[in-house]
Amino acid sequence: MKRTVEKILHGSPFHMVGDGFRVRNYFPNGNLLGRRFSPFFLLDYHPPFDYPALHEGAPKRGVGVHPHRGFETVTLALEGSVAHHDSAGNSGTIGPGEVQWMTAARGVLHKEYHEEEFSRSGGSFHMLQLWVNLPAAHKMDPPSYQALSRDLIANVPIANGNVRVIAGEYRGVNGPARTFTPMAMYLVTLDAGATFDASLPASWNTGVLVTDGLAQLLGKENAQPQDFVLYANDGEDLRITAKSDVRLVLLSGEPINEPIAHHGPFLMNTQEELDQAFEDFKAGRFGELNDN
Repeated sequence: MKRTVEKILHGSPFHMVGDGFRVRNYFPNGNLLGRRFSPFFLLDYHPPFDYPALHEGAPKRGVGVHPHRGFETVTLALEGSVAHHDSAGNSGTIGPGEVQWMTAARGVLHKEYHEEEFSRSGGSFHMLQLWVNLPAAHKMDPPSYQALSRDLIANVPIANGNVRVIAGEYRGVNGPARTFTPMAMYLVTLDAGATFDASLPASWNTGVLVTDGLAQLLGKENAQPQDFVLYANDGEDLRITAKSDVRLVLLSGEPINEPIAHHGPFLMNTQEELDQAFEDFKAGRFGELNDN
């Protein structure tokens, strides 16, 4: 059975995260979609935007040191480059088509900036970031970090397009990301007229963010750039036809059916766990990281 479209979200008005990320938020955004779309809790999308070059010695653009506990941050670069450092000693830079997958788990401090060389030259910056919830059994695991470079991400050619498999499996090809619950994350590019087909468990929550082009969904409904398509859980199969050259990100995952307690940078199961997260942060138990 073909999945039907439950709704199309157009995202919030633009707002700045730090001074380097001009984003639209799609969920949770004051509604229940963060729970409805479990295990994915938050999606911020930074459409293409040209940043001017910074002169040498100017402050970096980005987000300074801040904490997280209880989930993972997943950053996909489409244009531009972003650098990461955290209090667990991890660091890395990703460029177009690459992914940073940080598991905050029991707690980490991190910072994210436009990469230095990109800052000096300026140019188009195009990114998205997800928060992926962790099940209760893993919320207090040690933090970890995966830098998924272009050569690690699997590529599956399809007719007049390709599917880059970041997490999960597509047509027998597995993505490199290690995940705590079953999920799929694909970056799909299609030439005009091409068709993308996928089959995913009906119980998995599934959605598609269109970043470029006009995509025809089931029937005559279309999705435009910056639209997020939430599918109903009423079938396994979905089909998208490119009305023009299209690029999209597909997200699908098995829901985590556990209570959610969220405040600011912490995503736990109970209020008591949230209170403990704030206490641990204030007490310096997330480690140390300077803001230079």
